[in-house]
Amino acid sequence: MRELQQLERYQLPADWQPGAPLLVRLGWFCLGSPLLAMRWLPGSLWRCALLRLFGSRVGLGCRIKPGLRVKFPWRLSLGDHCWLGEAVWIDNLAQVCVGDRVCLSQAAYLCTGNHNFRSPGFDLVAEPIWIGSQAWVAARAVLAPGTKVGAGAVVGLGAVVSGTIAPGVIVRGNPAVVVGLRTDTCQGTLHCAQAQQVAAPLP
Repeated sequence: MRELQQLERYQLPADWQPGAPLLVRLGWFCLGSPLLAMRWLPGSLWRCALLRLFGSRVGLGCRIKPGLRVKFPWRLSLGDHCWLGEAVWIDNLAQVCVGDRVCLSQAAYLCTGNHNFRSPGFDLVAEPIWIGSQAWVAARAVLAPGTKVGAGAVVGLGAVVSGTIAPGVIVRGNPAVVVGLRTDTCQGTLHCAQAQQVAAPLP
């Protein structure tokens, strides 16, 4: 059988860039990221300030628990009054854009990087994630690259989501399926130019 993966041939795509100068990246990986993830030092205000220092857009009143991991803060946009729980991992090789009053619960994983498994070189494929205002991504849920979560939607405990989740629905499972509707949802806004793409309904 021919070799499906020749990992020694792997190279970053020519059109992909880390998005920040080398000194900024070194500062983040050597200082900023370890500080942000510290579990023994509580406090949200200084964590918000740290993210802003390294290029994040962080709205007012955000609450960030210890253990947060962010790959590239300059590719993170958070709206107002967001909650980020312990051990949330924002693996943002591409942009992650979060609306207002979004809750990302403990150990939620936002993955923007994938690989082309049909290519012998296992090429990197990076796609952004958008989360609409007032959505809730529950503990240990996983959002795949390119996921769009509509405003007010709920992603259940441990759900694995890929694609577009319509506003105001509740999804759970692996792969995630719609199991109900959430009441009193609100069409919120995002703070990225692509925000209008989030609210596309499920086919």
